[in-house]
Formats: sequence, C-alpha cells, structure tokens
Amino acid sequence: MKPNRRKFLQTLAIGSGAMAIGLPGFAKDRALEEEDFYAPGQSAPRFNMCGYAAPKVDKVRIGIIGLGMRGPGAVSRMSFIEGVEIKALCDKLPERASAAQKHLVQKGLPKATEYSGENGWKDMILKEELDLVYICTPWHLHTPMAVFAMENGKHAATEVPAALTIEECWKLVETSEKTRKHCMMLENCCYDFFEMLTLNMVRQGMFGELIHAEGAYIHDLLGLNFNKKGYENMWRLKENIDFNGNLYPTHGLGPIAQCMNINRGDKMDYLVSMSSNDFMMGNEAKEKAKNDPFYNEFVGRNYRGNMNTTTIRTNKGKTLMLQHDVTSPRPYSRIHLLSGTKGFASKWPEPERIAFGEEWLKPEEMKKLYDTYTPELIRHVGEIAKKVGGHGGMDFMMDWRLIDCLRNGLPLDQDVYDAAAWSCIVPLSKKSVSKRSSSIDIPDFTRGGWTGNKPHSLTLQGGGNTKVRSMK
Repeated sequence: MKPNRRKFLQTLAIGSGAMAIGLPGFAKDRALEEEDFYAPGQSAPRFNMCGYAAPKVDKVRIGIIGLGMRGPGAVSRMSFIEGVEIKALCDKLPERASAAQKHLVQKGLPKATEYSGENGWKDMILKEELDLVYICTPWHLHTPMAVFAMENGKHAATEVPAALTIEECWKLVETSEKTRKHCMMLENCCYDFFEMLTLNMVRQGMFGELIHAEGAYIHDLLGLNFNKKGYENMWRLKENIDFNGNLYPTHGLGPIAQCMNINRGDKMDYLVSMSSNDFMMGNEAKEKAKNDPFYNEFVGRNYRGNMNTTTIRTNKGKTLMLQHDVTSPRPYSRIHLLSGTKGFASKWPEPERIAFGEEWLKPEEMKKLYDTYTPELIRHVGEIAKKVGGHGGMDFMMDWRLIDCLRNGLPLDQDVYDAAAWSCIVPLSKKSVSKRSSSIDIPDFTRGGWTGNKPHSLTLQGGGNTKVRSMK
C-alpha cells in the first residue's frame, strides 16, 4: 500500500465519527458601460445578504412563472413539499398554465390561479399574496422578473443564469440589499450527490487546500436548439447568435465556486476566455433551410464557437477553468474537478473518482467516503429526492432545502452575490473573446464583504422539519 493511501485510510478512520455536518445607484438616466462596474469596494453594501436570515414563513406561498421546459417539473416537485402552497401559475401561453394544474389536482391540492399573456407575470406578482416567485422563463426575463418580485415584497428564485449583463447583475444585488428579499439562483448542480460529497470533504480538509478546480457544461443540444417544437419561438437558438463566449457557465461553476469559498473567503479577480470557430451550427441552419423555409432566417448568421474555454484567477492565487460546448457530438459532462494539496476528485464524464496520491481509490474505499462524508441534507431527503426525481434527485433537494430555509428563517445556500458572480461570466467571457482573449476584471459584487462572509452551513441545524407528502 502506498503511503498516501495508508495516510488517507488512517485519517478516514479517525474522522469517521467527527463529521458535523462604492457602487453608484441606478438613478442616472443613461446607458451603463461595463467599465462603470469595475470598481469593487468603493462603497459598502446597503445590507449584507450573505448569511441573512429572513423572517420565518410557515406556509410558503409560491407563484411559478414559465411552464414550458423547466416549470412543470418545478410545479410537480413543489407539490410534494408540505408547507408549500402553489398560489399561482403563469405562462405566456394559457394552455401551459392549465396543463400545469394537473400536478396539483393529482395531489388533491387547491387549484392555483392561472395567469397568461405578455404581462401576466406582472399581474400575478401585483395581485397575489406570495412569499416566493419561482422563475423558469427564457434567460432575458430572469432579471426583470426577479427585480420586480423583490420590489413588490417577494423573495425571488430564478433559473440559470440569473443575469445576462453586468448591469443586470448589479441590479439584482442592489435590489436584494435594498428590499432585504432573497434572490437565489436555482443552480441545481450544487445539490448533486457527488458534488455535495466533495464539498463536505473540502470543508473537512480531506483535499488539503484547493489549488485548482474545473467545471463545464458540455451537452449536445444541436438537435433541440434547432427543433421547432423545442424552445418557444426558438429563443435558445437565438441566444447562440452574435454571442461568442460561455453562454451557460453556472452548472460547472456553482459547485466548484462553493468548494473554493468564492464570495466567502476568496473572490474571482479576473478571467481570460477563448472560443473556437463555429463548425456546426451554421451548417445545420443551411441544411435545414434546404427543405424548410422556416429556417431561412437562421442562415448566414454569426453563431458562437463550438468550444469556449474560460480560465479564472482568484484573489488568493487559485485557478478555475470552465468550458462550454452544446453543439459537438460527445458525452454529457460537467467535469467537476478538484485539485488540492492532499487529494484530487473528478467526475463528468463518469465515473466519479477520488485519489490521495497516484492511484484512484478502490470501490470499497469510495463507499467508506460516502458513509463518512455524505452531508446531512442528503442523508435526510436524498432517497426521497431520487424517487421524486428531477435530474436524479438534485432538483428536489434544491427545492426542499430552499423551502426549509424559508420556513425556518435560515440563510439560503446561494445568495444574490453568488447569482451575480456566477452569472457575470456570461458577458465577461464574451468581452474577453472579442478582445483576442484579453484578461477582464471580475466585479466584486460583495464590495469587500467576501473577506468576512462565512461559507453556508452543510447541516440542517435550525431546520430539517419540512415534511414530504406521500408519493401515492
């Protein structure tokens, strides 16, 4: 047995019983340039939302906006959580709101009020007594809807990314601080089983000090993006036009940012981003247009490159690497790689592997890690989450944890600063690519708060009392 592995097994045996779990406002009536936001620390936040515990909400009244791709799943998952009342359902298309009611009827729950049309979401927020607005719409609507919800006294939870511009990132931050309403980005990958295992191992010092981490969103969506019955009005395909950068960074970034204590002891300082040419999307548009004039408008457009690679350096001299490719024919991968002074972890593509030297741990050693370092959240609802579903259960764990925190007045695992920092990679990667991969500063959305902010809790202390309805 090699020394590093022997040391690991000794450490595991000892630790097995020890786990516990100056920025100006937006009053100026002018277009804001990105350079206006590269001045971290000039002024203190109005109110630090990191670690903020909002007043308890015994019954969380929810309005869900967007019932196309992600929304119906959210309705279904939330219908299993006691202490939740789905008060309103909203989609631009009225038939989608009506279809989503089936999840409530099947559970014997009260029907929600239905809203539809271009401005139905505003009517819903203004008319309904809601505690939480849950946003599952196209990307460009995330910030306007979240801001409107917070300004009208509701917490906001939005699918990823939370914002598409630096201005939108700051708008989310300032609104959350001003209203003291949560703005959580629904980064479900932070709740995947291996990602949470490795996060707890990081917290327990098993990897030593992290030096480097990698994440990605590599997913062949070429067919779906060009499918007329996929995304409403082809909105996701259109997001790929005239944009060359990382369109979807947060699935890979969220889990490794938590492991790296970004915004809670360290911060991202600057990035460099590079994209390949487009080798497939333009050709796909041409081929489809040969037989269907519907696709003529997509021919000859400037599509983003197949692969984007973005590297980030932190204030403490650590590095992160992100990749984005949703066109090339290759296996799905989020990468999730952690490299520390004592160990290494990797998953995506599978299998998940961990090493404390030059050799991967054996299956029985991996099982011992899971037995020892699985966080309390997974032990509490992990098996139920697998049955309810949603990306293998991580969606349900995310939703259950959000509701449990709101009901018990606990700080959320992801706050508005995370939403802004993880989302800002979208516009900043584009800017770097456009400048021949020049380094671009990353704003400090905490405005210095990162030096004292504490990592979120991996225990259920103060909560854990939210029950799950029967699955019969």
